[in-house]
Amino acid sequence: MAVIWGVVLHALGGFASGSFYLPYRKVKGWAWESYWLVGGLFSWLVAPWVLGYLTVPNLGRVLAETPTETLAWVYFWGVLWGTGGLTFGLAMRYLGLSLGMAVVLGLCAVFGTLVPPIWSGQFGQLMSTLSGQVIVAGLGVCVLGICVCGVAGMMKEKSLPEAEKKATVAEFDLRKGFLVAVFSGVMSACFSFGLTAGQSISDRAVKYGADPLYMNNAALVVILLGGLTTNAIWAIYLNIRNRTYTDYTNVSTPILWNILFCAMAGVTWYFQFFFYGMGDSKMGEYRFSGWTLHMAFIIAFSSFWGLYLHEWRGANRPTMRTITLGILIVVFSTVIVGIGNYLA
Repeated sequence: MAVIWGVVLHALGGFASGSFYLPYRKVKGWAWESYWLVGGLFSWLVAPWVLGYLTVPNLGRVLAETPTETLAWVYFWGVLWGTGGLTFGLAMRYLGLSLGMAVVLGLCAVFGTLVPPIWSGQFGQLMSTLSGQVIVAGLGVCVLGICVCGVAGMMKEKSLPEAEKKATVAEFDLRKGFLVAVFSGVMSACFSFGLTAGQSISDRAVKYGADPLYMNNAALVVILLGGLTTNAIWAIYLNIRNRTYTDYTNVSTPILWNILFCAMAGVTWYFQFFFYGMGDSKMGEYRFSGWTLHMAFIIAFSSFWGLYLHEWRGANRPTMRTITLGILIVVFSTVIVGIGNYLA
């Protein structure tokens, strides 16, 4: 029964991650940098601290007793990961939910799995085992799926007139979208380094009474603060350069509604990590499949929303078959990686 609850919690985390961008579509009259900054304040500052205090007793003491060097490293990895989060939003902006999620998350799975053993010098040892070979094979399948999704994007770009492409994804740009998606997928792997560097913070949280179910919420406060730094600097720079800082006071736009939708998007985004940590603690001997489930649920839900929102409206049948095949390959690759983890 615990495992079933674990799967449900992973599904909730995947739903949150695959759905967080939807409220942004309701924001009216604001530039991208304006609603991304307001939503980010809720994602990386408000939600982590509020839920951190609610789930981690003595959170302030836990952080105060953490060595400065540890906090600095966790924050550093958060800053680097923040560049991935920043360009993640741009990928959704240029590619749409279904294509953007498939590319970014596929690459995130690849680098999130490969970077740790390469960094620690254990990649050779990994490749000498059956489990390691299966994992790398799964990553190869993931890259194949990304390529197929890219082909579908090119087919869509060629088959639709410019007006129809902009009607489904307002700023659709395949070349620009793929460039930022690749960068986002690579840099997003830094999140795992932040959690690793912050393990002592999580352990200290348990020592001071936190339920192990929520122990990572203490480290998330620091990691996400680093992410906020990167995103805030860039968004404010764009506000100044584009003179869009007037968005926040422009009474001709629904300011309160815009803030509400940004808050919904931001809090929904944070819940992916909140539920992921809870689900991971419930999986028991099947814990190896947690990341696989999380990635698969995100891709599945984002793909559903992409189709529901008619992001591929007007595309011909070969294009629809190609994007469907690409997404299924990416999902299947996470299953292969999960099998590799199980063999280990």
